[in-house]
Amino acid sequence: MRSLLAGVGRPGVLPRLAVHAAALLLALLCLGDALWNGVADRETAYVFVLFIALGELLRLPDGLPEERDPAPVGAAATLAYALLAAATVTQVVAVVAVAVLAGRIPRIAHPRPGGRTTGDHLARRVLSAGFIAVCCQPLTAPAPGAPAPGPGQVLLVIVVLLLAVLADSLLGAVLGHSRTGRTFGPLLREELWGTTRMSFVTGSSGTVIALAVDAVGLYALPVFCVPLLLAQLAFRRYAAVRTTYRQTIASLARATEVAGYTPQGHAHRVAALSLAVGRDMGLTGSDLTVLEYAALMHDIGQLGLVDPVPDGATARLSAAEQRRIALLGGAVVRQTGVDPRVAAVVESQAEPWTRQPRAARIVRAANAYEEMAQRATGPGARLRALEELRLGTAGTYAPDVVESLARVLLRIPAGLPAPGAGGVPERQVPRSEAVPGWVTHG
Repeated sequence: MRSLLAGVGRPGVLPRLAVHAAALLLALLCLGDALWNGVADRETAYVFVLFIALGELLRLPDGLPEERDPAPVGAAATLAYALLAAATVTQVVAVVAVAVLAGRIPRIAHPRPGGRTTGDHLARRVLSAGFIAVCCQPLTAPAPGAPAPGPGQVLLVIVVLLLAVLADSLLGAVLGHSRTGRTFGPLLREELWGTTRMSFVTGSSGTVIALAVDAVGLYALPVFCVPLLLAQLAFRRYAAVRTTYRQTIASLARATEVAGYTPQGHAHRVAALSLAVGRDMGLTGSDLTVLEYAALMHDIGQLGLVDPVPDGATARLSAAEQRRIALLGGAVVRQTGVDPRVAAVVESQAEPWTRQPRAARIVRAANAYEEMAQRATGPGARLRALEELRLGTAGTYAPDVVESLARVLLRIPAGLPAPGAGGVPERQVPRSEAVPGWVTHG
């Protein structure tokens, strides 16, 4: 009980609990209203429950973190049902709540490590459905004597879609900030960027589905869901290609470890810590991908050394030797066909931080912290490593990066095994998580 109360009292937990409580209360009220007053047009309601649940089952893979809407078929069906005249606000919410919960049962029974949080997803779906249903009421029940639908109504539908995207993105940012402690602004930008792209597909498809069902009947629903299913198939293939590509980069990064130039797991720990710092500093989208790849391959130039540097700590070498290693690493990276910015980040590792791009500053500080933490032992090792980094901000490390690194380390739970102490897994953590706790040192 004490641990539960302590968890509730942590800063950032209450907003998430409030969102979950609001979604649960709204769902219960709407379900109670549907049971008490009955369901209007039951056949249509049942069919949409089936299709929304099917959309939840046919989700986008969790390895595609940029897409914040993992079930576009379910989202399009939700919008279509909200646009139908027979659906009231409470009935829309009740149908969506039942369908999403039914579609999530396999994930609840067999959760996947690193997958999206079921509670957060359910809360977003229910609250977003309520918001969309309220906004769509003027479209589904026009006033008596109102003019026939025209360009103005189309514009109103677009406004409703934009408001729905904004509301869903705000919900996602609030939940993400509460769950991970990341800065709200960058989280909101990520949500807007990831949600908006898929919303163009789901919004237009949902509107067309509603018009088709209203004119032709429920037979139009499976026909107009086919393009969304094809889009999902394309996204799945893209996710598979991207996963394979990243695994290739990670395997290349392990070459220095296999050859004995760097400690085991060093590149993965630096990449995880760099990503956490990058998110804390507001990097999003492709900038995070560049940062991750550069962090994984920042030591690849050491393969040109005749004798390995002890523990792979190139900071002990001369400035000319460090520059030669960085340039060699950049040349190797360019042969992989990755974004040229990755090679630029690797090549600038030996430059003063004032002449480095932001990603290079982050990788340099994360790599230095990892090397210092490997050498440090005993209590307070983390603080000693941070203090050593702060002393180097005069010309070696960027002050804002070091302070961001300190904030990231403060959010990592204490008591986890340090690198080199055993038990540190070398696995890919989804980029939807803010702080990889398995890189804790000291």
